[in-house]
Amino acid sequence: MQQNIQQHRVIVIGAGYTGASAAGRLARRLRREDVSITLVNAEADFVERVRMHQLAVGQDLRPRPFDEMFAGTGVRLRLGKVTGIDVDRRTVSVTAPEGTGEPETLSYDTLVYALGSAWSTRAVPGAAEHAHDIAGRPGALRLRGRLAAVAPGTPVVVVGGGLTGVEAATELAETRPDLDVALVARGALGDWLSPKGARHLRKVFTDLRITAHEHADVTAVHADRVTTTEGDVPAAITVWTTGFAVHPIARATALETGDTGQIVVDATMRSTSHPDVYAIGDAALVAGPGGKPLRMSCASGIPTAWQAADDRAISAALTGRVAALYKELVCKGAAWGVANPTMGLPARRRRVTTEPARVTATAA
Repeated sequence: MQQNIQQHRVIVIGAGYTGASAAGRLARRLRREDVSITLVNAEADFVERVRMHQLAVGQDLRPRPFDEMFAGTGVRLRLGKVTGIDVDRRTVSVTAPEGTGEPETLSYDTLVYALGSAWSTRAVPGAAEHAHDIAGRPGALRLRGRLAAVAPGTPVVVVGGGLTGVEAATELAETRPDLDVALVARGALGDWLSPKGARHLRKVFTDLRITAHEHADVTAVHADRVTTTEGDVPAAITVWTTGFAVHPIARATALETGDTGQIVVDATMRSTSHPDVYAIGDAALVAGPGGKPLRMSCASGIPTAWQAADDRAISAALTGRVAALYKELVCKGAAWGVANPTMGLPARRRRVTTEPARVTATAA
């Protein structure tokens, strides 16, 4: 008599760059008769987070539905918001999109935690009430509507001198040259770039007439201005890009987390406290070169399972149209990698063993 073997249940929560890639890699490498893969996400389309500044200024992005991306793979998409995780009972609580169904509790044998991060106001007074974020589609769309309603000459301030802030400020200035765009940076403009890159960035800011307020910390955000350590800066619209904070659910569980709320993992991305849970992307506290934690980014998120990202500046700097084409290639390549997570991997499918590490280490 043939024995009925229950499928190993793998749940991936979060379908950003890392979560969607992990689900696709699992589907490619594991036997469908051995494993069931459920991908839980609040939205039905893949969100190209690195393009949210483009969406905010009015550009329409190409839709990337998950049901098309995972067609024929065996990955089951469960639309809903993760509201809780019980790592002792190995369950995930999911609330269905409004009006579309009842809350559900999903049981897992292996959990891949990829809920990622959202914008962080860093507890600056007024930031949550008056600033706009572009860390996700809802925030970018709110900013898009606000920008469409303002008159020429309106002062817009981007807070944050990192890559997201620089991209947001330059995109705004190029798309809406009628606006008065400024950027507030805690350090020097482009101090994270090579000297050549920083010089080019200053030239771009000059050409686009973007005012840079350097070495200034924002201490408060108001409806009509931002207050900095160097004085007030007029701002009818404030765009907040100063960093990310991880989803708070992990800290509310029995998982071991660091000071940032990220899940502490070993070299295989497995939770150090619960071996049937793997954390990837921004959700994981991963040691990079020199033992320093990797920054939260698409660049370091996708390879977290198999290599550390190299976050150092290099002496070369691409500029002009070549740089724009290269950045577009990077963005398209990241999205393509999510839609084709297993290109180049062996097609041979593996059996699931009883050891959780064997299952999810491949996925991450």
